[in-house]
Amino acid sequence: MGLFTASRYVSRIEQIDLDALEAEGVRLILVDRDNTCVPRDTKVAPPEVLAWIEDAKARGMRILMVSNNIHIKQVNASADELGCGFIAGAMKPAPFALWRALAREGIPAEQTVMVGDQVYTDVAAGNLAGVRTILVRPQSTTDLWYTHIFRLGEALVLRGVNFEGED
Repeated sequence: MGLFTASRYVSRIEQIDLDALEAEGVRLILVDRDNTCVPRDTKVAPPEVLAWIEDAKARGMRILMVSNNIHIKQVNASADELGCGFIAGAMKPAPFALWRALAREGIPAEQTVMVGDQVYTDVAAGNLAGVRTILVRPQSTTDLWYTHIFRLGEALVLRGVNFEGED
């Protein structure tokens, strides 16, 4: 598996099969914030995402937000909304914040998955950190100017990839 290849591709975070993660022994779910859990244009997590997070927590899985966003108040507000801890300014694709998350939670990489909407940050960081990765489609087309440039490269990497949950 390559650096930019996810373990799984799912259309939206709330469509990730928690039964499957549970069966695979996943105990920690690392989630990206912007356009994974929280659409960049609304800055509020949709009810479906909140329900999915609550279901994961009810199963005994831990959730930790790992975001490149440097606006700590925004990340903190989203983490509070989701009822989870967070690491802001993660500098993904560097794996250091993910390793810090594993150490903080005391859960090994083999029992962890990173969920995000960007190949060059979330998937690469997860692969470098040694955790499974799930790439989801972004929740919004609103993004930072440089993310739009990365999305062009992602389109090439994702050619022919089928996302679970899409028609």
